[in-house]
Amino acid sequence: MCHVIVTCRSMLWTLLSIVAAFGELIAFMSTDWLVGFPRTPDAVYGPHGATTAGEAYRPTLGIYGRCIKLPHLKRGILCGPYAIHFGEIASGFWQATSIFLAAGILLLCAVAFISVFTMCFQSIMKKSIFNVCGLLQGIAVNCNKLQSVNTPCNVFLVAGLFLILGLMLYPAGWGSDKVQLYCGADAAPYRAGLCSMGWAFYTAMGGTVLTFLCAVFSAQAEIATSSDKVQEEIEEGKSLICLL
Repeated sequence: MCHVIVTCRSMLWTLLSIVAAFGELIAFMSTDWLVGFPRTPDAVYGPHGATTAGEAYRPTLGIYGRCIKLPHLKRGILCGPYAIHFGEIASGFWQATSIFLAAGILLLCAVAFISVFTMCFQSIMKKSIFNVCGLLQGIAVNCNKLQSVNTPCNVFLVAGLFLILGLMLYPAGWGSDKVQLYCGADAAPYRAGLCSMGWAFYTAMGGTVLTFLCAVFSAQAEIATSSDKVQEEIEEGKSLICLL
């Protein structure tokens, strides 16, 4: 018999897992990682041969996409990928960033999908779904259980580790020719030159922090769904159990 168990902590973990996954996915696809210095589009020739300068704007550059303003386009800003193939991404560091972020996002999306079903299924193959999902998000081994190992607690980071590695490698690619077109000749690894950080970078950082919070909440969600109150409700024959 399927028991639908809903608690505040399990629902909070589910919602945060979904927010973390979508936040990282949106940031990865965005072109607003770097905001270039203000510039004016190329001059446009008027009907009498005179030139009219375009309005100043700030182009943006993402990991594989960009937004620029072309004077001959009436719709203004043109956004799209500058890299058609993986090898065309601005630098090797950004290629590594893409791999690590994609791997982390894939795991987060899998956890977000599984978390929806934890209301009905709390274990799989006798393993707690909450613990498995928490491990994927980035949780630690319980050090108190390592009685025979006289070493510091080893922290196993999966999705969180991938995201951190991706974000650490990303600024190393700022010295590429592509970035210098947007940020000036002063741009160098870990120095953005004339560029400023866009919202996508901060969203990715926030999603990474939220990933580790979700890993912590996964343990709390398991405790809430296996509490004595839940067991009492199950023994009473209830199929829908809602607890605060």
